[in-house]
Amino acid sequence: MGDNTEEVYGPDRAERLLAMLRALAERIRELDRTGRLLERVPELQKLLGNARSELFHYEVRLTYDTPEIAESRRIVEEAERLAREAGGEGGEGGDA
Repeated sequence: MGDNTEEVYGPDRAERLLAMLRALAERIRELDRTGRLLERVPELQKLLGNARSELFHYEVRLTYDTPEIAESRRIVEEAERLAREAGGEGGEGGDA
């Protein structure tokens, strides 16, 4: 099997995301305190873009099935299908 570290959003990467978001929040507070918030729009755009990208990866990767989870899901779905076929052949499909 291949390495799935890019597909799975692990605890270390989640901690880095939290740190990134906290640093962004702190930078915004700092710029606001010093009255430079709107003067630093290009910097904020870059920071927001980085955070947005990482948040997207978090959302997508958090829902990614590892190979083990995908195999477990396949086994359960197969068992459910076999149970339906064994119990309902020739029927209209009842309220299962």
